[in-house]
Amino acid sequence: MIQEIQEYNKKFVENREYERFATSKYPDKKIAIVTCMDTRLIELLPAALGFRNGDVKIIKNAGGTIVHPFDSTMRSLLVAVYELGVNEIMVIGHTGCGVQGMDANEMLHLMKERGVSEEHITLMEHCGINLREWLHGFEDTDSAIHETVELIAHHPLMPPEDVNVQGFVMDSYTGALRPLNPKPQQN
Repeated sequence: MIQEIQEYNKKFVENREYERFATSKYPDKKIAIVTCMDTRLIELLPAALGFRNGDVKIIKNAGGTIVHPFDSTMRSLLVAVYELGVNEIMVIGHTGCGVQGMDANEMLHLMKERGVSEEHITLMEHCGINLREWLHGFEDTDSAIHETVELIAHHPLMPPEDVNVQGFVMDSYTGALRPLNPKPQQN
């Protein structure tokens, strides 16, 4: 398959098909989106929201959530804000996400079936990595998106006043976007 992709790419470049995608590295709409890597969203999400090449920064990962305040997704958002002029962040989960209900023990079992040794798993755990916590999915999409929005909005390196952060859930079939209401503040 990789060979086929390379052959397609060669023709794409030879035919100068890239010209219609020319833009700068700065997002025209000054928005960054954190979303899931789900294949259903590759074309659906930009089409459903009216985005074209160059409009937004899209950061994708499994589940469209941030699991650690200093992971690569948070780093990418900070780069988007400070280096690329982003002033709004949308966190977009989706219906039927594969990370919802993902079982860390099952993932570890699959790793072992594919040749990852118990020794390597034990080594990771001795290095302070809780694999069961790291590989665990979430139980509820709305709650997972709320947690990510809160983490971004209250991150110590995120400017507190001038970046608008909001959460949404997209229907994986229709592209309908449902905003999540902010959770009430606890006193």
